[in-house]
Amino acid sequence: MAAAETFRRAGTADADAVTELTRAAYAKWVPVIGREPLPMRADHARAVAEHIVFVAEEGPELLGLVELIPATDHLLIENLAVRPDMQRRGLGMRLLDHAEDIARSLGLGELRLYTNAAFTENVRFYERRGFQVYRRGTMVPGSTTVFMRKAVKA
Repeated sequence: MAAAETFRRAGTADADAVTELTRAAYAKWVPVIGREPLPMRADHARAVAEHIVFVAEEGPELLGLVELIPATDHLLIENLAVRPDMQRRGLGMRLLDHAEDIARSLGLGELRLYTNAAFTENVRFYERRGFQVYRRGTMVPGSTTVFMRKAVKA
Protein backbone atom coordinates (compact mmCIF):
# COMPACT_ATOMS: atom_id res chain seq x y z
CA MET A 1 0.00 0.00 0.00
CA ALA A 2 1.43 3.39 -0.97
CA ALA A 3 2.15 6.02 1.64
CA ALA A 4 -0.41 8.80 1.76
CA GLU A 5 1.90 11.44 3.21
CA THR A 6 3.46 14.24 1.21
CA PHE A 7 6.80 15.93 1.81
CA ARG A 8 7.32 19.67 1.68
CA ARG A 9 9.95 22.11 2.83
CA ALA A 10 9.06 23.61 6.20
CA GLY A 11 8.62 27.35 6.52
CA THR A 12 8.78 29.71 9.48
CA ALA A 13 5.08 29.16 10.17
CA ASP A 14 5.89 25.47 10.86
CA ALA A 15 8.41 26.11 13.65
CA ASP A 16 5.99 25.53 16.53
CA ALA A 17 4.65 22.34 14.97
CA VAL A 18 8.23 21.13 14.38
CA THR A 19 9.01 21.77 18.05
CA GLU A 20 5.85 19.96 19.20
CA LEU A 21 6.48 16.93 16.99
CA THR A 22 10.16 16.71 17.96
CA ARG A 23 9.36 16.89 21.68
CA ALA A 24 6.73 14.15 21.31
CA ALA A 25 9.02 11.91 19.24
CA TYR A 26 11.94 12.14 21.68
CA ALA A 27 9.96 12.07 24.96
CA LYS A 28 10.39 8.29 25.30
CA TRP A 29 14.15 8.78 25.66
CA VAL A 30 14.01 11.12 28.68
CA PRO A 31 13.77 8.26 31.23
CA VAL A 32 16.51 6.34 29.39
CA ILE A 33 19.13 9.10 29.65
CA GLY A 34 17.74 11.13 32.55
CA ARG A 35 17.43 14.39 30.62
CA GLU A 36 15.85 15.81 27.49
CA PRO A 37 17.70 14.74 24.34
CA LEU A 38 19.32 17.63 22.46
CA PRO A 39 16.65 17.80 19.71
CA MET A 40 14.01 18.54 22.35
CA ARG A 41 15.93 21.65 23.40
CA ALA A 42 16.84 22.90 19.93
CA ASP A 43 15.74 26.25 18.53
CA HIS A 44 13.42 24.97 15.82
CA ALA A 45 12.54 28.44 14.52
CA ARG A 46 16.24 28.91 13.80
CA ALA A 47 16.51 25.41 12.34
CA VAL A 48 13.64 26.00 9.92
CA ALA A 49 15.18 29.33 8.87
CA GLU A 50 18.81 28.17 8.53
CA HIS A 51 18.66 24.46 7.68
CA ILE A 52 16.78 22.30 5.20
CA VAL A 53 13.75 20.94 7.04
CA PHE A 54 11.25 18.74 5.27
CA VAL A 55 8.00 17.75 6.91
CA ALA A 56 5.87 14.76 6.10
CA GLU A 57 2.18 15.44 6.37
CA GLU A 58 -1.13 13.89 5.58
CA GLY A 59 -3.67 16.62 5.01
CA PRO A 60 -3.14 19.17 7.77
CA GLU A 61 -1.42 16.70 10.12
CA LEU A 62 2.35 16.76 10.61
CA LEU A 63 3.57 13.16 10.83
CA GLY A 64 7.36 13.45 10.75
CA LEU A 65 10.31 15.55 9.73
CA VAL A 66 13.93 15.47 8.71
CA GLU A 67 16.32 18.36 9.36
CA LEU A 68 19.38 18.51 7.11
CA ILE A 69 22.56 20.58 7.19
CA PRO A 70 24.73 20.58 4.05
CA ALA A 71 28.51 20.49 4.50
CA THR A 72 31.19 20.51 1.83
CA ASP A 73 31.46 16.71 1.60
CA HIS A 74 28.29 15.34 3.23
CA LEU A 75 24.73 16.04 4.28
CA LEU A 76 24.18 15.91 8.04
CA ILE A 77 20.88 14.61 9.34
CA GLU A 78 20.50 16.82 12.38
CA ASN A 79 17.07 15.55 13.35
CA LEU A 80 14.78 12.75 12.23
CA ALA A 81 11.52 12.71 14.15
CA VAL A 82 8.32 10.75 13.65
CA ARG A 83 5.16 11.31 15.64
CA PRO A 84 4.88 8.50 18.22
CA ASP A 85 1.65 7.04 16.82
CA MET A 86 3.24 6.91 13.34
CA GLN A 87 6.44 5.12 14.38
CA ARG A 88 7.15 1.63 13.04
CA ARG A 89 5.13 2.25 9.88
CA GLY A 90 7.99 3.01 7.50
CA LEU A 91 7.84 6.80 7.65
CA GLY A 92 11.33 7.09 9.13
CA MET A 93 12.70 5.05 6.23
CA ARG A 94 10.87 7.22 3.72
CA LEU A 95 12.29 10.34 5.38
CA LEU A 96 15.79 8.83 5.14
CA ASP A 97 15.19 8.05 1.47
CA HIS A 98 14.15 11.68 0.98
CA ALA A 99 17.36 12.82 2.70
CA GLU A 100 19.34 10.66 0.26
CA ASP A 101 17.51 12.29 -2.65
CA ILE A 102 18.41 15.73 -1.27
CA ALA A 103 22.06 14.70 -0.86
CA ARG A 104 22.14 13.54 -4.48
CA SER A 105 20.52 16.76 -5.68
CA LEU A 106 23.23 18.72 -3.86
CA GLY A 107 26.00 16.53 -5.30
CA LEU A 108 26.91 15.13 -1.87
CA GLY A 109 28.00 11.50 -1.70
CA GLU A 110 27.50 10.84 1.99
CA LEU A 111 24.87 11.15 4.70
CA ARG A 112 25.98 11.53 8.30
CA LEU A 113 24.14 11.61 11.59
CA TYR A 114 24.73 11.17 15.27
CA THR A 115 22.65 9.71 18.06
CA ASN A 116 22.97 8.84 21.71
CA ALA A 117 24.49 5.38 22.20
CA ALA A 118 21.75 4.64 24.75
CA PHE A 119 19.19 4.88 21.92
CA THR A 120 20.03 1.34 20.81
CA GLU A 121 16.75 1.03 18.90
CA ASN A 122 17.76 4.06 16.79
CA VAL A 123 21.29 2.77 16.21
CA ARG A 124 19.88 -0.54 14.94
CA PHE A 125 17.36 1.30 12.75
CA TYR A 126 20.15 3.30 11.08
CA GLU A 127 22.37 0.23 10.70
CA ARG A 128 19.52 -1.59 8.92
CA ARG A 129 19.37 1.38 6.53
CA GLY A 130 23.06 1.04 5.65
CA PHE A 131 24.65 3.47 8.11
CA GLN A 132 27.90 2.47 9.77
CA VAL A 133 29.41 3.72 13.02
CA TYR A 134 32.64 5.57 12.28
CA ARG A 135 33.28 7.23 15.63
CA ARG A 136 32.12 7.45 19.21
CA GLY A 137 32.53 10.55 21.30
CA THR A 138 30.96 12.82 23.87
CA MET A 139 28.74 15.78 23.03
CA VAL A 140 27.06 15.94 26.43
CA PRO A 141 29.02 15.01 29.57
CA GLY A 142 27.98 11.63 30.88
CA SER A 143 26.71 10.23 27.59
CA THR A 144 28.25 8.63 24.53
CA THR A 145 27.43 9.83 21.05
CA VAL A 146 27.52 7.43 18.10
CA PHE A 147 28.51 9.06 14.80
CA MET A 148 27.29 7.22 11.72
CA ARG A 149 27.59 7.61 7.96
CA LYS A 150 26.31 6.13 4.75
CA ALA A 151 27.53 6.49 1.19
CA VAL A 152 24.92 7.88 -1.19
CA LYS A 153 24.96 6.35 -4.64
CA ALA A 154 24.59 8.77 -7.54
